[in-house]
Amino acid sequence: MSNRNTQANKAAARDRLRAERERQAKKDRARKQIVVGVSVVAALAVIGGISYGVMQLNKPDGWKAAADAKNVTAPKNTSGDDGTTVVIGKSTAKKTLELYEDSRCPICATFEQAVGETVAKDVDAGKYKIKYIGATFIDNSDNGEGSKNALSALGAALDVSPEAFLDYKAALYSAKFHPEERVDKFAKDSFLIEVANSVDALKGNKAFQKNVEDGTYDAWAMKMSKTFDKSGVKGTPTLKMDGKPVTAEGSENAPMTVADFTTAVDKALKA
Repeated sequence: MSNRNTQANKAAARDRLRAERERQAKKDRARKQIVVGVSVVAALAVIGGISYGVMQLNKPDGWKAAADAKNVTAPKNTSGDDGTTVVIGKSTAKKTLELYEDSRCPICATFEQAVGETVAKDVDAGKYKIKYIGATFIDNSDNGEGSKNALSALGAALDVSPEAFLDYKAALYSAKFHPEERVDKFAKDSFLIEVANSVDALKGNKAFQKNVEDGTYDAWAMKMSKTFDKSGVKGTPTLKMDGKPVTAEGSENAPMTVADFTTAVDKALKA
């Protein structure tokens, strides 16, 4: 082998090695650029996520926004400030029974299941009117939404008619539908609509269903809840007539049987 060929081969080998090193260097630079780019994107994503999270934490939830709303859509068949006065019964009835209830309240459910039908018959007969004041304090105990959501749905029923309101309230408190206090089923619109489908005036009622799903009366429900808070009433169910508590004989609690209820109401009517 000539010395010339040997030198030429060595030079060619060096060129190939140099070219390979340059290609590898380009790959390394490209890889670093990709890594840096991905890292920057990831960092921006994290920062953006944190910023979004902070914004969400600082953003009022739907119920807080409803409570702060200046413009309130009140259901039909209401009166007073923001439509928070709900009085049902014959205009000829001389007295009004005030009824304070929270939709999630288990004792309210017991009261309604035992006495609700009697109340409805008395109202139909013109014995007295009822004034309904809805509460939402049970939601405060577990960060729930059911009391508020059910009260809003009651507003949607009241918008249909006073009779639909009373029938829907009875259905919500019924043994079939009323959940245990720790189970917040009323927070689900679908369940509230399921309950409504047991009421003739609300079954398949698209306008009612839309109002429930759209939260049309959420702000009204929160104003009603504030009315309860301002009343000074500490628990539910509470009954009043002429500003005085209507209670079972010898008790500070609402009457929980038909006999006790009738005795207490008749006494209040005569006062």
